[in-house]
Amino acid sequence: QQQQQRRMFTAALLALVFILAAVSTTEAGKKEKPEKKAKKSDCGEWQWSVCVPTSGDCGLGTREGTRSGAECKQTTKTQKCKIPCNWKKQFGAECKYQFQAWGECDLNTALKTRTGNLKRALHNADCQKTVTISKPCGKLTKPKPQESKKKKKEGKKQEKMLD
Repeated sequence: QQQQQRRMFTAALLALVFILAAVSTTEAGKKEKPEKKAKKSDCGEWQWSVCVPTSGDCGLGTREGTRSGAECKQTTKTQKCKIPCNWKKQFGAECKYQFQAWGECDLNTALKTRTGNLKRALHNADCQKTVTISKPCGKLTKPKPQESKKKKKEGKKQEKMLD
Protein backbone atom coordinates (compact mmCIF):
# COMPACT_ATOMS: atom_id res chain seq x y z
CA GLN A 1 0.00 0.00 0.00
CA GLN A 2 2.90 2.34 0.79
CA GLN A 3 4.48 1.48 -2.53
CA GLN A 4 1.25 2.37 -4.34
CA GLN A 5 1.10 5.73 -2.49
CA ARG A 6 4.71 6.48 -3.52
CA ARG A 7 3.88 5.73 -7.17
CA MET A 8 0.86 8.05 -7.00
CA PHE A 9 2.96 10.77 -5.36
CA THR A 10 5.72 10.36 -7.98
CA ALA A 11 3.17 10.46 -10.80
CA ALA A 12 1.58 13.61 -9.39
CA LEU A 13 5.02 15.20 -8.97
CA LEU A 14 5.96 14.37 -12.56
CA ALA A 15 2.66 15.75 -13.83
CA LEU A 16 3.30 18.99 -11.93
CA VAL A 17 6.81 19.31 -13.36
CA PHE A 18 5.44 18.65 -16.86
CA ILE A 19 2.75 21.32 -16.45
CA LEU A 20 5.27 23.89 -15.16
CA ALA A 21 7.61 23.17 -18.08
CA ALA A 22 4.75 23.58 -20.57
CA VAL A 23 3.67 26.89 -19.06
CA SER A 24 7.18 28.35 -19.04
CA THR A 25 7.74 27.42 -22.71
CA THR A 26 4.42 28.99 -23.65
CA GLU A 27 5.39 32.20 -21.83
CA ALA A 28 8.80 32.27 -23.53
CA GLY A 29 7.21 31.81 -26.96
CA LYS A 30 5.00 34.87 -26.65
CA LYS A 31 6.22 37.88 -28.54
CA GLU A 32 6.56 40.97 -26.43
CA LYS A 33 4.34 43.72 -27.71
CA PRO A 34 6.26 46.87 -28.52
CA GLU A 35 5.27 49.66 -26.16
CA LYS A 36 3.06 52.27 -27.69
CA LYS A 37 5.09 55.36 -28.30
CA ALA A 38 3.58 58.40 -26.68
CA LYS A 39 2.51 60.89 -29.29
CA LYS A 40 4.44 64.06 -28.90
CA SER A 41 1.95 66.87 -28.98
CA ASP A 42 2.81 70.43 -29.84
CA CYS A 43 -0.09 71.61 -27.69
CA GLY A 44 0.99 73.93 -24.93
CA GLU A 45 -0.22 73.87 -21.33
CA TRP A 46 -3.64 75.32 -20.58
CA GLN A 47 -3.52 78.94 -19.45
CA TRP A 48 -6.54 79.91 -17.34
CA SER A 49 -8.14 83.28 -16.72
CA VAL A 50 -9.37 84.22 -13.28
CA CYS A 51 -12.72 82.89 -12.16
CA VAL A 52 -15.52 85.33 -13.00
CA PRO A 53 -18.63 84.90 -10.82
CA THR A 54 -21.95 84.58 -12.62
CA SER A 55 -23.48 87.18 -10.29
CA GLY A 56 -22.03 89.31 -7.50
CA ASP A 57 -18.40 88.99 -6.44
CA CYS A 58 -18.41 85.36 -5.25
CA GLY A 59 -20.09 82.01 -5.78
CA LEU A 60 -20.36 79.95 -8.97
CA GLY A 61 -18.77 81.28 -12.14
CA THR A 62 -16.65 80.39 -15.17
CA ARG A 63 -13.12 80.83 -16.40
CA GLU A 64 -11.61 80.61 -19.88
CA GLY A 65 -8.72 78.38 -20.86
CA THR A 66 -6.48 78.71 -23.92
CA ARG A 67 -3.51 76.84 -25.32
CA SER A 68 -1.52 77.02 -28.53
CA GLY A 69 -0.44 74.44 -31.08
CA ALA A 70 -1.09 73.73 -34.76
CA GLU A 71 -2.28 70.14 -34.20
CA CYS A 72 -4.37 70.75 -31.07
CA LYS A 73 -7.94 69.55 -31.37
CA GLN A 74 -9.05 72.12 -28.80
CA THR A 75 -7.39 75.50 -28.17
CA THR A 76 -10.06 77.17 -26.01
CA LYS A 77 -12.50 75.91 -23.43
CA THR A 78 -14.66 77.20 -20.60
CA GLN A 79 -14.66 75.62 -17.15
CA LYS A 80 -16.97 76.05 -14.16
CA CYS A 81 -15.36 77.44 -11.02
CA LYS A 82 -16.36 78.74 -7.60
CA ILE A 83 -15.10 81.66 -5.56
CA PRO A 84 -15.62 81.25 -1.80
CA CYS A 85 -17.60 84.18 -0.43
CA ASN A 86 -15.57 84.44 2.79
CA TRP A 87 -12.19 85.08 1.10
CA LYS A 88 -10.63 88.56 0.92
CA LYS A 89 -11.39 89.73 -2.63
CA GLN A 90 -8.86 92.57 -2.66
CA PHE A 91 -6.00 90.04 -3.02
CA GLY A 92 -7.54 88.04 -5.84
CA ALA A 93 -10.69 86.03 -5.45
CA GLU A 94 -8.80 82.74 -5.88
CA CYS A 95 -6.17 83.41 -3.18
CA LYS A 96 -6.70 82.48 0.51
CA TYR A 97 -4.46 83.97 3.22
CA GLN A 98 -3.84 83.17 6.88
CA PHE A 99 -3.66 86.52 8.69
CA GLN A 100 -1.79 87.41 11.86
CA ALA A 101 -3.28 89.53 14.63
CA TRP A 102 -3.65 93.29 14.07
CA GLY A 103 -0.60 95.32 15.02
CA GLU A 104 -0.49 98.39 17.24
CA CYS A 105 -1.98 101.65 15.99
CA ASP A 106 0.53 103.87 14.15
CA LEU A 107 -0.13 107.32 15.62
CA ASN A 108 1.33 109.08 12.53
CA THR A 109 -1.06 107.43 10.06
CA ALA A 110 -3.90 106.44 12.45
CA LEU A 111 -3.78 102.97 10.85
CA LYS A 112 -3.10 99.50 12.12
CA THR A 113 -1.81 96.72 9.87
CA ARG A 114 -1.47 92.97 9.67
CA THR A 115 0.12 90.55 7.23
CA GLY A 116 -1.22 87.40 5.69
CA ASN A 117 0.65 84.38 4.32
CA LEU A 118 -0.69 82.48 1.32
CA LYS A 119 -2.62 79.45 2.53
CA ARG A 120 -4.26 78.19 -0.68
CA ALA A 121 -4.56 79.16 -4.35
CA LEU A 122 -7.53 77.93 -6.38
CA HIS A 123 -7.21 76.90 -10.03
CA ASN A 124 -3.40 77.45 -10.05
CA ALA A 125 -3.99 81.16 -9.52
CA ASP A 126 -0.98 83.48 -9.43
CA CYS A 127 -1.05 84.73 -5.82
CA GLN A 128 1.36 86.85 -3.79
CA LYS A 129 3.16 84.87 -1.05
CA THR A 130 2.45 87.53 1.59
CA VAL A 131 0.10 90.51 1.70
CA THR A 132 -0.38 93.41 4.11
CA ILE A 133 -3.65 95.14 4.92
CA SER A 134 -4.36 98.30 6.89
CA LYS A 135 -7.42 99.78 8.51
CA PRO A 136 -8.15 102.87 10.58
CA CYS A 137 -7.59 102.56 14.29
CA GLY A 138 -10.94 102.50 16.04
CA LYS A 139 -11.72 104.49 19.13
CA LEU A 140 -11.74 102.40 22.25
CA THR A 141 -15.33 102.22 23.37
CA LYS A 142 -16.79 100.22 26.19
CA PRO A 143 -19.45 97.73 25.12
CA LYS A 144 -22.99 98.61 26.17
CA PRO A 145 -24.20 96.58 29.13
CA GLN A 146 -26.78 94.03 27.99
CA GLU A 147 -29.24 91.92 29.91
CA SER A 148 -28.00 88.41 30.33
CA LYS A 149 -29.60 85.77 28.11
CA LYS A 150 -30.80 83.92 31.19
CA LYS A 151 -32.85 86.91 32.36
CA LYS A 152 -34.39 87.31 28.89
CA LYS A 153 -35.41 83.64 28.79
CA GLU A 154 -36.97 83.88 32.25
CA GLY A 155 -38.96 86.92 31.14
CA LYS A 156 -40.32 85.04 28.09
CA LYS A 157 -41.31 82.07 30.27
CA GLN A 158 -43.27 84.38 32.58
CA GLU A 159 -45.04 85.96 29.57
CA LYS A 160 -46.11 82.50 28.34
CA MET A 161 -47.46 81.61 31.78
CA LEU A 162 -49.60 84.76 31.82
CA ASP A 163 -51.14 83.92 28.41
